[in-house]
Amino acid sequence: MIRLTISNQRGGVAKTTTAVTLARCWADEGLKVLLIDTDPQASVHSLIGAKPSQFLFDFLVNGYAFKECLTRIHDNIDLLASSRDTNRAEDIISTQMAREHAFIHAFGQNETGYDVVLIDVAPSIGLFQACAMMYTRDVVVPVGMEMLSIQGALASINSADSLNHFFHKDKKVVQTIGTLPVMVDRRMQMTTTIMEALDGIANRHNVPVFPLIRTDSSVVKAGRHRQFLQDYDPKSRALEDYRALAQILRKKLGEASDANQLAAETI
Repeated sequence: MIRLTISNQRGGVAKTTTAVTLARCWADEGLKVLLIDTDPQASVHSLIGAKPSQFLFDFLVNGYAFKECLTRIHDNIDLLASSRDTNRAEDIISTQMAREHAFIHAFGQNETGYDVVLIDVAPSIGLFQACAMMYTRDVVVPVGMEMLSIQGALASINSADSLNHFFHKDKKVVQTIGTLPVMVDRRMQMTTTIMEALDGIANRHNVPVFPLIRTDSSVVKAGRHRQFLQDYDPKSRALEDYRALAQILRKKLGEASDANQLAAETI
């Protein structure tokens, strides 16, 4: 099973676009996907024009059944949508024991039947980011072509390392499996600077750089029309890049999951 958090503590780095497009890539391959939005800005359902009737807050706080809170946004994708009340949910859970494990308890027993759980988190240091990382364990960090995005990426990487320090005795349980250059235009001078910075992060933190996602006006237009990129422009060059990434991640995370399951059965 694939469990993945999409995180960068800088906004505007195509985090939600990455989560939604990857979810659809895997859904088109026949995988059952649970997409969870923990950002109070509620960008996921806004991006694709979904109209949820219940939200993350209703599940975590109001006691609604898990399935009642899901919105079907594709034949193979269920969305647990966020809302402005997500901030309140975070505040309430922050008072509980073992708060960083909240998503493990909340979603671990509800993930049966899914092949993928994908979480889009807010661009900030907060409890739900920690909860998401602790639950999925694997993290991808999209990075836009500007320096503040690099700073946000480093903050996310450091957050994962801190969780390992406090909860796993510095073992690499929560892993930033890679940075993802997004909105890349090779003609821009800043692109070279950012790519060199990502190479530096790779060397210092042992966080590889995934193949880049090219800049593409169809991404913006798809969002404006409240459509998946796959539906708006099936020949989009950014979509071509995302499909390649989906294959890489499926191979990497699927094989890791199989290995972990085999190890557990052997013990």
